[in-house]
Amino acid sequence: MSKKISLPLANRQPEAPQSERNSGPARPQLKFRPDDAGPRPKWIRTRLNMTSEYFETRDLVEKAGLNTICESGQCPNITECWSRKSLTFMILGNICTRSCGFCDVMTGRPGRVDPDEPRRVAESLAGLDLNYVVITSVDRDDLDDGGAGAWANTIRAIKETCPDLGLEVLTPDFKGQLHDVDTVLDAEPDCFSHNIETVEALHREVRPQARYERSLAVLEHAAKDGRALVKSGMMLGLGETNEETLSAMQDLVDHGVEVLNLGQYLRPSKRHLPVRRWIHPDEFEMFKEEGEKMGYKHVESGPLVRSSYRADLQAEEIAAKDNSALGGCGGGFANP
Repeated sequence: MSKKISLPLANRQPEAPQSERNSGPARPQLKFRPDDAGPRPKWIRTRLNMTSEYFETRDLVEKAGLNTICESGQCPNITECWSRKSLTFMILGNICTRSCGFCDVMTGRPGRVDPDEPRRVAESLAGLDLNYVVITSVDRDDLDDGGAGAWANTIRAIKETCPDLGLEVLTPDFKGQLHDVDTVLDAEPDCFSHNIETVEALHREVRPQARYERSLAVLEHAAKDGRALVKSGMMLGLGETNEETLSAMQDLVDHGVEVLNLGQYLRPSKRHLPVRRWIHPDEFEMFKEEGEKMGYKHVESGPLVRSSYRADLQAEEIAAKDNSALGGCGGGFANP
């Protein structure tokens, strides 16, 4: 039985109501622009399924004082995933140093790094009895290593406490410092994920502090390392063309990405970038088919797909397709 967790993390900040949140683009001219896409279509709507498992998961997260991207990112799939006891922990606080135009995680000056956070995350996971988990973080450009040391400590704590747990990490770009990427990879996560988020032409507006080529370099470095499955994700509907999406998909697979998630961009508030177009489910199916032709091991493509959506089920499917890619749950995603 895992130890009882009684104290909240020092760097956990309460989630502000939407009207008081400081998130989204920093440039005033990018805020409060009208949507071009019109009302949400019926295929975007979700049902809230408040099961007992959902409330159990919520209570554990609250008692442990842990951050999840499910809450901070206002994910539309939270009830579905938490009812399966599938969630994404967010380490290094819930205040980000960047101001991406699509993201609802609060921007500001983060709190201190809590050295006890890796233990708390690991013990919480032991109490959930999961087969697979995703860990992510805010960007910590205020730290010399971008938080890579805390990442490695968290991975190792989880591996020690939950040796049979499949572990996926969804990391920032560490400002392109590949030695910091190596710090994370040396802790040996099963899956290394970093989202490129959008096509090259829209990066300056969507991810002003990031670079398209930098993200490709991080992903290629992880792929060449060879110890983890490599994954990325993109949002659609920000103004890209289908040709630009297919070109970005090709860039990703050419740089070693093996798993790709594609989902519809949903505007968190009027402060954020507008939705330019609703992508029909048939188009998402087309992207999935094209991605499989390009050589991806798995493409998760649909209106409500998010970075960590069904990550546990993706792992199972990849294992079934290619047993050498995943030698049993938690057995590692090492490339053959």
